[in-house]
Amino acid sequence: MNWMMIDTWTVIAGMLSALSCALLGNFLVLRRMSLMGDAISHAVLPGLAIAFFVTGTRDSFPMFLGASVVGVATAVFTQWISHFGKVEEGAAMGVVFTTLFAIGLILIVHAADHVDLDPGCVLYGTLALTPLNTTTVWGFDVPRVVVSLGAVLALNAITLSLLYKEFKISAFDPDLSTTLGIHSGLMHYLLMGLVAVTTVASFESVGSILVIAMLIVPGAAAFMFTDRLPVMIGLSLVIAVLCAGFGHLGAIVVPGWFGFEGTSTSSAGMMAVVAGLIFVVAVVAAPRYGIVTKFVHRWQISMTILREDILGLIYRLEEHDVTGPTVVPGMLKDAMGVNQLYSKFSLWSLARAGQLRRKDDGAYRITSDGRDSARLLVRSHRLWETYLHHHLHLAPDHVHPTAEQLEHITDARMREELEVDTDQPSKDPHGREIPRT
Repeated sequence: MNWMMIDTWTVIAGMLSALSCALLGNFLVLRRMSLMGDAISHAVLPGLAIAFFVTGTRDSFPMFLGASVVGVATAVFTQWISHFGKVEEGAAMGVVFTTLFAIGLILIVHAADHVDLDPGCVLYGTLALTPLNTTTVWGFDVPRVVVSLGAVLALNAITLSLLYKEFKISAFDPDLSTTLGIHSGLMHYLLMGLVAVTTVASFESVGSILVIAMLIVPGAAAFMFTDRLPVMIGLSLVIAVLCAGFGHLGAIVVPGWFGFEGTSTSSAGMMAVVAGLIFVVAVVAAPRYGIVTKFVHRWQISMTILREDILGLIYRLEEHDVTGPTVVPGMLKDAMGVNQLYSKFSLWSLARAGQLRRKDDGAYRITSDGRDSARLLVRSHRLWETYLHHHLHLAPDHVHPTAEQLEHITDARMREELEVDTDQPSKDPHGREIPRT
């Protein structure tokens, strides 16, 4: 792999575009409007065509201006249709951008003899060629797209920094925002205007695929890791940088893995692929909301409940056997329907915690610590049965299933309140003695 200066500028351009989109994408994700970038990227086509008809030229500024105006109009029309037509916002967005996109196609057809439109450029831009079109900045030759994307990034960063509180409140609770004197509608249109400008500025260089990916994926992936907005914004920016860097590197290296030596694929497309891979990792392995994390958390809860149920079972058996019973995994399968693997693990973990003691023959006997824990569990269960019977007037044979669930979330304070509400009972509705603390 030969890394040249053109590769460095390509990565810088990709990073600037990704960072600009990711900054705004956080608030789009919170507002459940992630596809607004997709809508705007499709809807700008009539703006480009009208700008060409009016000016007769394809210079960057009139094209940018025309596309930006239509991009903002897309957000305005979507809001109007959703508000006045009582249409769900996603549906309103679909109506607006498909209509404007169709109008743009019609206009482009009429201008087909005068303008060339490369579908590939629309999809993945001309990121690899952007370093070839340079301008002089402080005596250095810098790609024009780096200057324009840097200006857009600065605009987004300054606007969000100055109005951070207003954007945050209006994103989480528009009604509260209005109550506090912050015009939520104005903040909405300001955000949509920034999205339109960012989308249009990035459209030619990186194409619609990367723009849409960067508006959605960094914010959505960061949201999987945290509930704090500042942390979410920081993580989204890190993800955006990783997508740009590893995306271009992958565009150079990955084709060689499949025998295409000396060739490369679309950098913008590979950046979007890396973004998708990062999101998959976030969905699977995020420390709070990831699939693996949720599975482990549910498993830990189920094992905690199982261990408590085992202690409760032993305690109830002791009520009928003063010598104290011993427990083996096979016994738990018969008494509780627990498979052999879970039974062995639960008994081992209880022994490790000092609540059971393993005998030489492989059976387990409850310890004093385990008996204390079991006593509190059974006490919670029977207090709940008494409460459900006296206050909700449930029959004694209907209180056990509910009490069996509530006993595992009952702490000392709740037990005291249950005892007061049930007049400090000594027996439950079945006539069994309620253990004392």
